[in-house]
Amino acid sequence: MSTNPYAPPTAEVGDLHEIDPTHVEYAGFWLRVGAMLIDAVLMLAITLPLLWAVYGGAYFDDDKPGWIRGPADFLLSYVLPAVVTIVFWRKWQATPGKMAVSARVVDAKTGGTLSVGQSIGRYLACILSSIPFGLGLLWVAFDSRKQAWHDKLAGTVVVRGRK
Repeated sequence: MSTNPYAPPTAEVGDLHEIDPTHVEYAGFWLRVGAMLIDAVLMLAITLPLLWAVYGGAYFDDDKPGWIRGPADFLLSYVLPAVVTIVFWRKWQATPGKMAVSARVVDAKTGGTLSVGQSIGRYLACILSSIPFGLGLLWVAFDSRKQAWHDKLAGTVVVRGRK
């Protein structure tokens, strides 16, 4: 029985061989900072005009108390970035910032795409990593696999292809 030459490939994008250090390198601290800055600018370029459209200039007044100024603020400032980030990790293994620096987020054991649970866990753990003076994020500079605390908690690594 022969195999169908027109069948879609069955291998995942990030098979185990891609975690092999001869094929990839772990993305370092400054590369990840650059990717994060790109993502932050893009997300602000989307959310700020939407917040302005919903709330007007009064949204940006400093004299208003609280972190969340209404349901649209919660959705645009917290839910939208989380959903967009998780969708990008699941579909492309990278956010636009990581794509710009040729890096991707993969499962640390298999090199494959993150699961939904792993993606949600990584996103929430990223918030936790930044709370103690950003130490969890700075950990990338000292770790042999360049993992931040949220990477360790979620079982992920950020890699890029060797040149």
